[in-house]
Amino acid sequence: MPKVILAINAGSSSVKVSVFSYDSSTSDPKELAVIQVAGLTAPPATLKYDRGDQHVKSQELPDVSGQEGAYEYILKHLTSDAGLTELRTPDDIDFACHRVVHGGDYDKPTRIDRDTYHHLEELSDLAPLHNAGALTIVRAVHEKCPKATNVAFFDNAFHATLPLAARTYMIDPTRAKQNKLRKYGFHGLSYAFITRAVATALSKPAGQLNLIALHLGSGASACCIQDGKSIGTSMGLTPLAGLPGATRSGDVDPSLIFHFTHEAGKLSPKSSGSMHITQAEQILNKESGWQALTGTTDFGMITSKAEQGDEMCKLAFDIFVDRICDFVAAYYVKMGGKVDALVFAGGIGEKGVQLRQAIVGRLGCLGFELDDGANAAPADEVVAEVGAKGSRHRVLICQTDEQTEMARECAQEAEKLRRPN
Repeated sequence: MPKVILAINAGSSSVKVSVFSYDSSTSDPKELAVIQVAGLTAPPATLKYDRGDQHVKSQELPDVSGQEGAYEYILKHLTSDAGLTELRTPDDIDFACHRVVHGGDYDKPTRIDRDTYHHLEELSDLAPLHNAGALTIVRAVHEKCPKATNVAFFDNAFHATLPLAARTYMIDPTRAKQNKLRKYGFHGLSYAFITRAVATALSKPAGQLNLIALHLGSGASACCIQDGKSIGTSMGLTPLAGLPGATRSGDVDPSLIFHFTHEAGKLSPKSSGSMHITQAEQILNKESGWQALTGTTDFGMITSKAEQGDEMCKLAFDIFVDRICDFVAAYYVKMGGKVDALVFAGGIGEKGVQLRQAIVGRLGCLGFELDDGANAAPADEVVAEVGAKGSRHRVLICQTDEQTEMARECAQEAEKLRRPN
């Protein structure tokens, strides 16, 4: 009998859940429904729901607040949907998969028991703005779905293969080891999906695949994938490092923040008893990026205004292109030019026609070339080719799916991960 997996992605302002069914006779789980409650930090919250021919967009939920409230609503909505016959009660849920941004030294999916939970709480000091939401939902699932096995999937796990030189900071090694201060890298679930999907599309074993992958969204990163493994990535100890994002600064001189505010090390007003955030973390993670330059987090709007001559929008666009090209060039050299494809993914990577054009235009000297027609109207496929026929290296778009990646790994490892009776 098919069993149910919930793949849960809890952000600071939203909770997204994908519902999958699976059984031991099939290799890949089947997606049944996707539900999201957004706007938790800017009420009223809104509902988005897709199942079969049932579609709900931006329905306001004035009585829903907080992540626990969002999950409670989601669970009630799913179990009340007569068309979702596989999920009638919370007891039908076999696994709840949680995307946890920072897992420290964890390098594979891990069942969340009491010890694991407390260890993840301790790791929240490394990523206070990112792990707290996931742990809140873990508690909610434990309370509302007591028979489900909670499993953590770590966004840094894909980068466990980073070479020592790539992951080590030039600081006192004793303190670095004691405080777990090294490069971890993130967006790993996305990069794992991209690697598997592109390998299938190119009919090449994942273990022989060389990619420069770009996950470009409100959070953005680059990854150098050699023989199917991460050997370089732009994010570091936390997701702040590397490329700028909607509200993140990306790489800056480490001393910049102390010139920006002399109170950088003090606790931010956003801190709480369970989440300690310094002013520096708040400013660089939440009050920077292209929003600081343009007043909006909508990169599509920034692109449009840049074309219309808005100077700050053009500057934000140009900075993003410049920083991305820096990483692509570095990774090209790191792999000695042996690159199967440059891959664009994430919301901006998939939709950013002008961004892809600007980036690939700068990379012509490395052998990347776009097909303008394919770039303007890419095929609606998991992996779409947008490179020109004469391009030395392929240029691809991948519709990455972190929820599916979690569900697939969970189904494959179900017997190892399931909670003992």
